Amino acid sequence: MKRPWMAMTLAIVASTALAAAPALAKTTWKGNSVWPPKNHHSVGLVEFAEMVKKSTNGELEIVVETGGALGYKGPELLKVVRDGLLPLSDMLISGVAGDEKVFQIVTLPFLALDFQELRTLIDLCYPTFEKTAEKWGQKILYIAPWPGAGIWTKKKVTSLAEMKGLKTRTYDKNGALVMEAAGATPFALPFSEVYSSLQTGVIDSVLTSSPTAVDAKFWEVLSFYQPINITIATDMVNVNLNSFKKLPKNAQDELVKAGKEMEKRMWDMVAKLDREMVETCNKNGIQTVPPSKEFMADLTRITENIRAEWYNIAPPEAKAIYDQFRKKVGR
Repeated sequence: MKRPWMAMTLAIVASTALAAAPALAKTTWKGNSVWPPKNHHSVGLVEFAEMVKKSTNGELEIVVETGGALGYKGPELLKVVRDGLLPLSDMLISGVAGDEKVFQIVTLPFLALDFQELRTLIDLCYPTFEKTAEKWGQKILYIAPWPGAGIWTKKKVTSLAEMKGLKTRTYDKNGALVMEAAGATPFALPFSEVYSSLQTGVIDSVLTSSPTAVDAKFWEVLSFYQPINITIATDMVNVNLNSFKKLPKNAQDELVKAGKEMEKRMWDMVAKLDREMVETCNKNGIQTVPPSKEFMADLTRITENIRAEWYNIAPPEAKAIYDQFRKKVGR
């Protein structure tokens, strides 16, 4: 028979043990996107964070900061995640390709001509990209595309000859090289000056994707869209390996699982987004002019030296991917 004082002592001990028991571990990360809040990559990253929080029962929470709010501009993000300054970030692959030549394969003009070909290219790239990311102390959680870059013009363009003389706003080095090869003049204008430059005739065309065309209301100053897909840019969402390894095994598994699911959703989302944005432009008066096989063949031919120059300095693993891709698509 327990004495009253013994029962009281046992109750106190039990109460103390419960109070000392650790609560369920929770990890909170910052997730970074340089894109505006409504951009599809920012929207996707927020959705990904919600999936992870739900699947881990709140054990891992990713607080997404968009619009470059954390102070990083983009090209440095491979180093930033490697150094643990951010546990997780979205990054434009072409934006960090200066640090790794293998990443430059996705910047080559007229390599992947549509989303299906880009998917083929990314599937071939994945093993090498993952090894490269691991070398940089990080893990790729998912890769997602942008809509392809086409030419928005005042006059209809159906051939290489009709590109000659265009005054085109471009957004990167390869785009400028393509326009020069076609006999056009590239202009590296800030986007804030594009609309007024179209109004005043400084330029008569723009190289960009469909969401940008809608944002800028191109139908007020342009009439035609040629979806030639000079390049189809891609982003990757990477996690710092040390941060990843510190997670409990179940949280690691859920993070990887959510990445695979988000990748599928993003590819579906972007293809749908591109169609919707083009339809919006069409409804407002812009005519889509699908390029002919002959036109695309000519564009591919005149930009061969751009791809060849990269190939000559590319690492062996990148050359192997390039060769495998061309074999798969029959070009």
